[in-house]
Parts: sequence; C-alpha cells; structure tokens
Amino acid sequence: MSEPQVEERAERPYLGIRSEVPTGGIRPVVDRAFPQLFGWLGDHGIQPSGPPFIRYHELDRAGEPLEIESAVPVADAAAPDEGPVRPGVLPAGRYATLLHVGPYTHDSVPDLTDAQAALRGWTEEHGIVCSRPSARGESLPCCVEHYRIGPPMEADWTKWETELAYLIVEG
Repeated sequence: MSEPQVEERAERPYLGIRSEVPTGGIRPVVDRAFPQLFGWLGDHGIQPSGPPFIRYHELDRAGEPLEIESAVPVADAAAPDEGPVRPGVLPAGRYATLLHVGPYTHDSVPDLTDAQAALRGWTEEHGIVCSRPSARGESLPCCVEHYRIGPPMEADWTKWETELAYLIVEG
C-alpha cells in the first residue's frame, strides 16, 4: 500500500450505472452492472478513456455502501436520457489518494477494506473531511475506487492495483 497523499485533480466525465446496494453486499451489484455498462458502451461504439471505477455515493452508519455507481471515464459523457447508463462528472478539486496493490478481499492479506480504513484513518488524523452526514449515514461528494489493474487483464491478484480517491470537502 502506498502512503496517502493529497492531489489536485481536473474534472473528468464518465458514464455509469447507479445502484442501491442491498443487504447482500456490493459484489452482486457490480457483477451485474459492469457487464451491462460495457455491453452498452460496445453497442454505442464508445471507448473508455481509463480504467473502470466504483463511485460510492452513500454509506450507512457502519460504513457499508448504500448507493454506488459502476462507471468508466470517457472523453464525452453524452448519453441518452433513458436507460440505466447515465453521464456523470468526477468533480475537480483536491483528493486524498492511496494506491492499494493486492486483492479486493482476502482473509490474511491486506485488501481493499484495509486500504479504505487506512485512507479514512489518515484523513481523520489530518483533519481532512471527505463526507457529510446524511439521514442514513454519510454522503460522499466523490469517493472513488479506480481499478487500474485487475481481472480480467491480470489473473495474479498480487499485481492488482486499485487507486482510492476521496474528494476533500472544503469549508
């Protein structure tokens, strides 16, 4: 895992499918949404301009995801006003970031849950705010996991790279 840092980022358009996360967890949601999204992109001749990502919109009081978006960056986020694929923008601003190298989930090796905890702990330790209270827990202005290297392009999970980027709430 890399050391957390703060980076200035430009606005970045994307296309994604927004979903509520049932009590069964996030995996069935993304396992359904990403194939649907990539199928839609192929049908419309649109190439991603970077790796896929999950954008977390809201967490419950225990920190579990309630609403997410399975998405890919694109050069132009124009999309029809109907159907599940919608345009969005990762806003410009300062982000707390961390690079996790390793598995998404694992019993004995640091995984994404550990990386999330490390970045959240670091932001709290440094007085950095990345969320706002919501009726169900906390709202995240922009909390993203970019899957830079992972399946299906790399079978060896020791080489998977996931970048966490949390927009810093200013003022």
